[in-house]
Amino acid sequence: MLKAGGTLRARLVGWSVAVTTLAAVSLALAILTVTGVALIVVWVGLPMLLVVMSAARPIAEFHRRQLPKIDGKPLIDSPYLAAPPGNLLVRSRALFMDPGRRRDALWLMVNGTVGLALGIIGIVEGVLDLLFWFLPPGLAVRAHAALSRPLLSVSEKSRLALRVQQLTESRAETVDTQAAELRRIERDLHDGAQARLVALGMSLAMAEHELARDPESAKALLSEARAASSGALAELRDLVRGIHPPVLADRGLVGAVQALALAAALPVDVRAEINGRLPAPVESAAYFAVAEALTNVIKHAGARRAWIRLSFAGDVLTARVRDDGIGGARPEGGTGLRGIERRLSAFDGSVHLHSPPGGGTELAMVLPCASSSPKISPSSGTA
Repeated sequence: MLKAGGTLRARLVGWSVAVTTLAAVSLALAILTVTGVALIVVWVGLPMLLVVMSAARPIAEFHRRQLPKIDGKPLIDSPYLAAPPGNLLVRSRALFMDPGRRRDALWLMVNGTVGLALGIIGIVEGVLDLLFWFLPPGLAVRAHAALSRPLLSVSEKSRLALRVQQLTESRAETVDTQAAELRRIERDLHDGAQARLVALGMSLAMAEHELARDPESAKALLSEARAASSGALAELRDLVRGIHPPVLADRGLVGAVQALALAAALPVDVRAEINGRLPAPVESAAYFAVAEALTNVIKHAGARRAWIRLSFAGDVLTARVRDDGIGGARPEGGTGLRGIERRLSAFDGSVHLHSPPGGGTELAMVLPCASSSPKISPSSGTA
């Protein structure tokens, strides 16, 4: 049986064995990297380098996950860019251009030499430490962690590349969303208000023709024309509300969300901690995201009640929509969650879903922004 602290020492010996094994693999990959670079002029080196880059990532990611358990520091984010669509040549070029992949090649060199030596020392040190306890536990292991962390962390170049990729994807999502919105507006105008206006014109023309010959018939046609004009006006108003609701412009985000709650088919409790008006684009994005989330609750959740919480702190707007329904919601389930993600991505926003089966659903939507007015919005309300 191990003495007190022996479990920790045994774990450090196990980690040293794992580090040494992976360092040996890193050395082999480092040699393959050097060989591939030397042979790249005759094209033989390209497939060798692709193999190295593919094999290096899982080793590096394993160390990133395990390092916090050794040095107690935060988890290291993954530095890799997402693979672009396209053929093998396009994807291969993206691998070589990824700063995170190139940094992995440097780490392989270091881990395959210095890391291998530290791993072997760690095994010897750990075994002696288990037997005699004359050394502080894990000196070589911690030295290996201190060596690996800077090389495995996200470099400034990788951070910038990741940011550029994120903004590129966000722009594409925004363009797609706006194009879809324009198509919806065109369809609504064509199938709704335009059709009613055409009917209105026909009714007026017929009424003009019948006016002298049959006044009663003309009167009936004029009544139809008035009804058609009222219907067209109502549809145009609904269309305008879908683009930018007047209540949002007049009362701000909190007032608009309260109006949503009042019109909902189930009781919705709204609480907000927002002092001041937010930028109009942010308010619009948040309003439609909350509206979509509330629509999902009504259509799919089987809920009896819902709760909406709005808060603004540290230039970050957070909107939470929670219900007591059946839960089990999934972004890939086609319930509008993907649309919410696309809408918020234009503002570097994020969506977090918690929906255990049978435990209700909570959707948290986060948007970075800045308050633009000292005007005070309503603070709370219940519908």
